Amino acid sequence: MNETLTKVRITTYREALREALREALQRDERVFLMGEDVGRYGGTYAVSKGLLEEFGEARIRDTPLSESAFVGAGIGAALNGMLPIVEVMTCNFSLLALDQIVNNAATIRHMSGGQFSIPLVIRMATGAGRQLAAQHSHSFEGWYAHIPGIRIVTPATLEDARGMLWTALMDPDPVIMFENALLYNLEGELAPGAGAVDIDRAAVRRAGSDLTLVTYGGSLGKTLQSAERLAAEGVSAEVIDLRTLRPLDMPTVLASLGKTHRMVIIDEGWKSGSLAAEIMARVMEEAFFELDAPVARVCSAEVPIPYPKHLEDAAIPQVGTIVDAALRTVNRHV
Repeated sequence: MNETLTKVRITTYREALREALREALQRDERVFLMGEDVGRYGGTYAVSKGLLEEFGEARIRDTPLSESAFVGAGIGAALNGMLPIVEVMTCNFSLLALDQIVNNAATIRHMSGGQFSIPLVIRMATGAGRQLAAQHSHSFEGWYAHIPGIRIVTPATLEDARGMLWTALMDPDPVIMFENALLYNLEGELAPGAGAVDIDRAAVRRAGSDLTLVTYGGSLGKTLQSAERLAAEGVSAEVIDLRTLRPLDMPTVLASLGKTHRMVIIDEGWKSGSLAAEIMARVMEEAFFELDAPVARVCSAEVPIPYPKHLEDAAIPQVGTIVDAALRTVNRHV
């Protein structure tokens, strides 16, 4: 095999997303990108930088500041055979398009008896840690994962950032892709041939035997760091990256629990009514007798995300709080 085809290269999460966009635009002329500042400005997080010059205004479309309008336009385009990618600047702003997303995109295929599909991908930044205060920093993945008719994906690695988009475009249902904003500068290795990936299954990012740590998106890095610290304490932690939040891949989660018999769920959403609560409930329903200790959760504090750095850090899951919860779960006093 040619060595140049297998040699990995150093890139960033942002650049991996841009490559995915470029590939989709090259691969099918029905694909186009639209959203606030995606064209001349190159995207709020520079993901679409250079694509306007490469593909032109017909396929890289700057929109007015009206989420309801351009998400609705994306739905209409999908209904008429296009493959639209809609970028929403931050998930907080997606609330302005809830009627379009929840009452239209999620329901049309069902209400039409499968006669109409909505192959729409909505990309949006999520998460805290950047001192942008409450109106730009929340995590609504769990909210959207509540809604039938939508698939929710949360790329946490360069491979998934590169590979989830095309698979999502091929889904007959709308897909929301949550990109944690702290990941855009993430740097790492990516194979030159990296392409479309499976979006049906969770991934075991680290094998372990004493404890299962379940997480997704921006919390994966912290969870892997926590597993390293736990290893120094003599605790072997298995790390599950959910990747897709709707539908949940519970067989992978339960298979891990069957090995470790203890679980901590790390979720940047608020604890009340959270995705973590849903996973806990399913564990209780499907695998109660596998548990040697109660399932624990590490979630964000029940407050709007604060602006000051020290308060923002205290409000969201951190390595220290994950490690403490894990040690308590394996009966180590902290």
